[in-house]
Amino acid sequence: MEPLTNWAGNITFGARRVLHPRSVDEVREMVAAASKLRVLGSGHSFNRLADTDGDLLSLAGLPRIVEIGPDRTTVRVDGGIRYGELATRLHAEGLALHNMASLPHISVAGAVATATHGSGVRHGNLATAVAGLEIVRADGELITLARGDADFPGAVAALGALGPVVALTLDVQPSFELRQYVYENLPVAAVRSQLEQILAGGYSVSLFTTWAGTDIDQVFLKRVEPMTGDDYFGATLADGPRHPVPGMPAESCTEQGGVPGPWHERLPHFRMEFTPSSGEELQSEWHLPRSVAGAAIEAVAELRERVAAVLQVCEIRTIAADDLWLSPNHQRDSLALHFTWIADTDAVLPVVADLEKVLGPLGARPHLGKVFTTAALAEYPRFADFTALAGRFDPAGKFRNELLERLLG
Repeated sequence: MEPLTNWAGNITFGARRVLHPRSVDEVREMVAAASKLRVLGSGHSFNRLADTDGDLLSLAGLPRIVEIGPDRTTVRVDGGIRYGELATRLHAEGLALHNMASLPHISVAGAVATATHGSGVRHGNLATAVAGLEIVRADGELITLARGDADFPGAVAALGALGPVVALTLDVQPSFELRQYVYENLPVAAVRSQLEQILAGGYSVSLFTTWAGTDIDQVFLKRVEPMTGDDYFGATLADGPRHPVPGMPAESCTEQGGVPGPWHERLPHFRMEFTPSSGEELQSEWHLPRSVAGAAIEAVAELRERVAAVLQVCEIRTIAADDLWLSPNHQRDSLALHFTWIADTDAVLPVVADLEKVLGPLGARPHLGKVFTTAALAEYPRFADFTALAGRFDPAGKFRNELLERLLG
């Protein structure tokens, strides 16, 4: 049998077998019988967060659930659904999610578990849409939690430490249209003097740079209202479609040029129908208080040559504060620095360590599904509450692995 790897191919899982339950009852039976178990989502983590020397459990085979609430403000979904499928079905009902990640191919439960985000100064990460969770505890019991329950903020972005999430209830809103524009060559002077206004200029704003020069290469601007003029803080409107990675063909990207379209066809950077190829990249990401955004960007700029040598592209974006205990955006509006590296772990890790040295003193928190070497979870305000919660759901450590042991102690 061919070894099972993550999407990028940099991790070969050590599980003895992969379980494929077809119902929640089967999930409960498999969890209760296992001595060690982790849940495998769409495989888009870049570290060993999903790994185990026991059993891997995939929820992809659960029956699809897309149940619109009676007041049309929520939707209940199964733990195996991916954002692209959910978004298409919601839009057909005249409904929308508040945010989407760059790729619509990732699983909802996996993205929520790692507090994966999206972009927008007023928008929380994807996990903030969760209004309810159905979790299978280590003993096989099905536990339901809802927003307002004492344990709820600890259970949403829980890294799989509490057990498989077999269903989620998400907030939804009426469907809406967006326009996407790409601007090029944003002057560094504008970044230094007007960064807050630049990042607040649309529903979602992403800055892309290779760090090869001082200016920002591209601004991906997603807005409800049309733009006027060809200038954005000194950046000029692109004369055609662009891929975030310079030189890459733009066919896989969502439509640009200010053409209005459904929310789910503009918020992600990439189209659902173009399945991303496996491998050829690693990813890291750090979230910092938005109050130190300028200092964080300058700190990376000091390492410009080191970073650029192993980088494909860096995305700079914002996320609103939340109350989720292990979210990197807990209690603070955040700036995210996302790095898409070349697929060379040995070359990338020393640069990751260098970035951690300069960003750590500014309060950097890593995305826990990506490449990092340090993560001071004990400094999160509700860390002790989370470890107590995990102890109640999984007293014998069935859902723990080597990475979680390091993170949670």
